[in-house]
Amino acid sequence: MEHLSPSERPEGMASFPELLPARMVNEHVYCPRLSYLMWVQGEWAANADTAEGTHAHRRVDRRKGKLPKSEDVEDDTRIHARSITLSSERLGLIAKLDLVEGDDGAVTPVDYKRGKRPHVEGGAWEPERVQLALQVLLLREHGYTCMGGIIYFVASKERVPVPVDEDLERAALKALADMRAMGASGAMPPPLVDSPKCPRCSLVGICLPDELNFSKERVAEPRPLAIKRSEALPLYVQAQRGKVSKKDETLVIEPEEGEKVVVRLADVSGLVIMGNVYVTTPTLHELMARGIPISWHGYGGWFMGHSSGTGHKNVELRTAQYQASFDAGWCLRNAQGLVAAKIANQRTLLRRNWKDDGMPEELASEFKQLMAKCGRTESLGELLGIEGTAAARYFQHFARMFSSDDQGVTRFDINGRNRRPPTDPVNALLSFGYAMLTRTVHQTLSHVGFDPYRGFYHQPRYGRPALALDLMEPFRPLIVDSAVIQVINNGEVAPNDFVRAGPAVNLNDRGRKAFIAAFERRLMHEVTHPVFGYQASYRAVLELQARLLGRHLLGEIDECPQFVTR
Repeated sequence: MEHLSPSERPEGMASFPELLPARMVNEHVYCPRLSYLMWVQGEWAANADTAEGTHAHRRVDRRKGKLPKSEDVEDDTRIHARSITLSSERLGLIAKLDLVEGDDGAVTPVDYKRGKRPHVEGGAWEPERVQLALQVLLLREHGYTCMGGIIYFVASKERVPVPVDEDLERAALKALADMRAMGASGAMPPPLVDSPKCPRCSLVGICLPDELNFSKERVAEPRPLAIKRSEALPLYVQAQRGKVSKKDETLVIEPEEGEKVVVRLADVSGLVIMGNVYVTTPTLHELMARGIPISWHGYGGWFMGHSSGTGHKNVELRTAQYQASFDAGWCLRNAQGLVAAKIANQRTLLRRNWKDDGMPEELASEFKQLMAKCGRTESLGELLGIEGTAAARYFQHFARMFSSDDQGVTRFDINGRNRRPPTDPVNALLSFGYAMLTRTVHQTLSHVGFDPYRGFYHQPRYGRPALALDLMEPFRPLIVDSAVIQVINNGEVAPNDFVRAGPAVNLNDRGRKAFIAAFERRLMHEVTHPVFGYQASYRAVLELQARLLGRHLLGEIDECPQFVTR
C-alpha cells in the first residue's frame, strides 16, 4: 500500500518539531487529557496495571536485537529482533518496537500488551491498533515491506494479527496530528465525566476528574479515586555519626554504637536525616532513581533542605505559579482563604479538646468574627494582623486542652507562643512539629511540580519555603497541634524528655523519637474530606490540596477549596 502523500496528511502534522512517541499517541486516543498530562506536563504515577505492563515487557527490554537494513532483507532472510527504536523526522514520530519478525522479504512488528485479548471488532481496542499502525508506518518509512502487525496479549498468550489498511493508516495519522495540535495549543483537555476509564488510570490522583467536575458543576459526589493508600513510610535516622548504605533491595543503617537496622526499600517513602549522618553515594543514586526524597535536618530538627532527582518537568504549573505570585489581588484572595481556614481549624481544635466545661461561646464567636474579617481585608499586612490576633487568643487558651491529674495539676503549661528559641517544652514541641510539617509540605509541593520558595501569602525571603508555609497554614492545628496535645495527654512525652541551654528548650533523643512517631501517626490518620466526602489520610490530603491549587492556577476551577474540618 502506498504512503499518504504530504498533501493528504492532516493539517498541523508538521507544525510541531518534536518527535512524538507512538506509545503516547496510544494514550491520546484512549484519553487526550491523559496524554497531555504525561507528554506535555511530564506527570507519571505507577499502579498495579503499569507494574504488570513493565513485568510483561521485561524479556523484550532485557534482550535487544539488531534489525538489518531494509536493502539487505531478502526472501530467505529470517528476522527476530527485540527492542528496536525507529524514528522519522518526516512523520515526526518515534517508537520502540517490542519485537520485529521477518520472513519472505517482509517484516512484522509484534507489540506486547498485558492482559487478555478483548473480544472486540478488529481483535484489539482502537488505541492499541493505532499504536501498532504507527509502528508499521515507521517500518515502511525506513524502506521495509510491512503489511500489518501483531498484538501479543501476555495474559492469554494470544497473537492477534492487525492488518494496516488505508482506513487504519488515516486514523493513526489523524491521531498523531491531533496530539501534535493539542501539545502546541497549550490547553489541557477537560477531564472525562463519570468515565469507567478513570478508576484504573494510574494518573487519576493527578488528573482529579471527579473532584474538578464536582467543584465546577456540583454533580454526583466524587468517587474515592484520587487518594491512593501507600504502606511505605518515611524512614527517620538520627543516629549521630551513623551510616546509611544500600544492599540489594534494602537500606542498612549502621549507628556508631549498637546494632545495625535493615529496612526494605519498598517500605520507604522518604529518608529523613537528623544531624550528622553519612549517606553513601550509591544510596543517593538509588533513592533518586526511585523518586524517594531525602530531607536533611539539623540535630535539633531544623529543616535544611531535601535532595531528589532531576525535578518535576511541569513547567506550565510553575509558570502559572510565578505569574500569580506577582498579582497582588490574586495573592490576597488566596491568602484570605488560607487564614480563614486556619482560624476555623484552631477554633474546632479548641472546641473538641477543651477540658472542664467546654469552650466558652463568646470565644467561639470571637473566632467567627475574625474569620469573617479575613474576607474584608484590603492588604496582606491587614490580614497578617488578623491572623496574629487569632493566634494570640488561640495560644492563650492552648493549655486548656491538656489533661490534669486528680489534684487538677497539668505537667505542662504554655504562656503564649514563643520561638527562636522556644523557652518552654510545649513551644519546643510546636516548633519541632512545624519544622516537620514544613518538610512534609515542601516535599509534597516539589513532587507535584511547584517551586516551594515562591508563595502568595508568605512573601519570598532568602531560604524561606514560602509556598510550603502557605499551604500548611490550615493544617498546623489539625496535624501538629493535635499531635502535641496527644503526646502530652497520653504521657508519651515527659518533662525529662527536654534539654535546656540558657533560655532555650529542646527535645532530647527520646523525646524526638516519641514525637516523630505521634506526628507520623497523625499524618496517616484518615478523615472525611469536608468537600468531597471520601476518607483520606492527612498525608494524602496535603497532596490533594497541592494539586487542587495547581488546577486553580491553571484555570480549571474558579477557586481552590480549603480544608476546614467539621
